[in-house]
Amino acid sequence: MSTDGDLAELIASLTREVADFPSPGIQFKDLTPLLADPHGLGAVSDALAAVASGADLVAGIDARGFLLGAAVAIKLGTGVLAIRKGGKLPPPVFSETYSLEYGTATLEIPAEGIDLAGRSVMIIDDVLATGGTIAAANRLLKTAGATVAGAAVVLELAGLGGRDVLAPLPVSTLHTV
Repeated sequence: MSTDGDLAELIASLTREVADFPSPGIQFKDLTPLLADPHGLGAVSDALAAVASGADLVAGIDARGFLLGAAVAIKLGTGVLAIRKGGKLPPPVFSETYSLEYGTATLEIPAEGIDLAGRSVMIIDDVLATGGTIAAANRLLKTAGATVAGAAVVLELAGLGGRDVLAPLPVSTLHTV
């Protein structure tokens, strides 16, 4: 098992920085190389699963959160709920529109077929930046009747204040820059 320092070093070494994406001035942190690396994927999945332990369901946010959420759900023996970008699910849906650092977006989950009432759900995503996406996912799950246990991310961009936006929701981060 890796120490926290080893895990942070692994994440940093497998994160690609992309300038001016998706718009000028944004320093995008691409975790695709981390997810494509078998040791990297295994290490972050194990660490996220340790944080999510005890949740009834894992919710992964579109799109890299799907990959991480599914890996965590398999490790925990739970199901995974895909929180989708707007317009990707058949109706009826619960929908939440929010602001993010480079525009607005909408998240959706099914309004039928999955009973979330009273279920403990852990939100999983790749990066915490301004907090808008996870905050919207939190509101969306609560609208559906879920109890959100917290959020867990691989990478937190501390200078953007996302953790403050999410308070008092518990947030666990594997690596902070």
